[in-house]
Amino acid sequence: MIEIPRNVSAFAESGAPADVVRRQYLASAKGDLAALRATLAEDVEWTEMAGFPLAGTYRTPKGVTAHVMERLAAEWEDWTAHDDTYVVDGEDVVVLARYTAVHRTTGKPLAVRVAHHFTVRGGRIVRFEQFTDTALVRDAMTR
Repeated sequence: MIEIPRNVSAFAESGAPADVVRRQYLASAKGDLAALRATLAEDVEWTEMAGFPLAGTYRTPKGVTAHVMERLAAEWEDWTAHDDTYVVDGEDVVVLARYTAVHRTTGKPLAVRVAHHFTVRGGRIVRFEQFTDTALVRDAMTR
């Protein structure tokens, strides 16, 4: 995981790809959808993996939060994406992470590894793609 610089105001305004992505994870963890939307470009393409319950590509910051983050919060208790390792190459940021949560209907816990690929341009996330073991997610959702 990357460390937040001591100069928090500089971090909050930084357009560096890893900083933008880190702000997205922090906003998501706090449930701050306005701050999360602020990290996304107006023409963002956010792709949840085929086989994942929310599979598909979503566009616009409001579209992403409505169809992904709000649905995850409704269906899962304490849904968290833990950003463990960052690999940065120019505007591309790959984050090796973990999802943890408890499904609200089944009560089953989820703990699954995930890789996220972000593309950041002009200080905003323009593209996101998720890679995870969708069978483990579905198992937690099934009685």
